[in-house]
Amino acid sequence: MHRVLRPFMGKFVVVYFDDILIYSPSWSSHFDHLRAVFELLRTERLFVSRKKCSFFTTSVTFLGFVVSTDGVHADQSKIDAILEWPRPRTLHDVRSFHGLASFYRRFIRNFSTLITPITECLKGRDFKWTDEAETSFHLVKQKMTEAPVLALPDFNKVFEVNCDASGVGIGSVLSQSGRPVAFFSEKL
Repeated sequence: MHRVLRPFMGKFVVVYFDDILIYSPSWSSHFDHLRAVFELLRTERLFVSRKKCSFFTTSVTFLGFVVSTDGVHADQSKIDAILEWPRPRTLHDVRSFHGLASFYRRFIRNFSTLITPITECLKGRDFKWTDEAETSFHLVKQKMTEAPVLALPDFNKVFEVNCDASGVGIGSVLSQSGRPVAFFSEKL
């Protein structure tokens, strides 16, 4: 699919395996974009499942994110799954929670620092859930409920990068027009 739709990718198409997202600034350009994609798929003898398609919408759930005219935010069902997650009791539980929460790290400022006590529980052979991990567990859940709607990048506008670093970690915010596009953090 990447090879076939390469001429449109980064212009008005996003492809993930066999999922195609077509985005446009107006309804008329969206119609033109749909037509171009469908004509190319027909030429390549590729087919779409009508029941899996949504057309002319202002909001769509794509790969665990809700993409809308307002920006990008986490899928509410995934936030609910994080909020309802029970206290980890095994190393497997910690890994599962860490993986799901980390998927949405771009929405949370200083995520790496916040989740460090949970990450520490993944080290070593014996599982030990600490008071710090419990605090971090609840803090990550809280931050998911407060996660902002991230702005969609507009490559015709200036981006701003704000960075911070300490002996513990580094963090940055990519923004545009005063709105965050993504957060980044890494523990040192």
